[in-house]
Amino acid sequence: MKRSTIFLLAVFILGGLFLLATLLYRTGSGDGARRADPTLLVRMHAPTLGPTDAKVHIVEFIDPACETCRAFYPFVKQLMAANPRKIKLTTRHVPFHKGVDSVVRVLEASKKQGKYWPTLEALLASQPQWAIHHEARIDLVWKNLEGTGLDLDRLRTEMNAPEVDRNMRQDADDAKALRVEKTPEYFVNGRRMETFGYDQLKKLVQEELATSYR
Repeated sequence: MKRSTIFLLAVFILGGLFLLATLLYRTGSGDGARRADPTLLVRMHAPTLGPTDAKVHIVEFIDPACETCRAFYPFVKQLMAANPRKIKLTTRHVPFHKGVDSVVRVLEASKKQGKYWPTLEALLASQPQWAIHHEARIDLVWKNLEGTGLDLDRLRTEMNAPEVDRNMRQDADDAKALRVEKTPEYFVNGRRMETFGYDQLKKLVQEELATSYR
């Protein structure tokens, strides 16, 4: 066989393999190719709401001073209520707003008292009172936590514990690795929303429900 014929045959085969690889990537991009590394999404310290055996898992990267996070939280709870025992929610903290690091420390320390979710909901509900002009004011937070059942003196001590520092660093590192640049950022069974909005999140959740509960 002539060298030119062998060369053309090799080019044809390589071109075919490239085309096949491209098609496989595109057909798989709706599933595994777009799913984030699960070890980056969930860590042992990350709080989870909902049944452990739920097959649809929403992971939210949240900034407690973020107005959009505050608006979306009830919507996520509605999705969970509309699909009982099928959805669970895990939160990770990304303090993008000025001064919000201290508020994240409050959330981290509240886990020690088993009060994370009441604390998060109290902070979101009262956000306009302590997040002034996009800047978090920790001095204005305390009065809004009085109905949560937290021991606030204990909380003030534990929010500066080394464990809190480690958890915050881990959340920051994972957010960076996942290229989380805004909040809220949602992953549903590892899939990130391609565009942002209520309908887009609902559609993504519904797709995963349909796949997971056939």
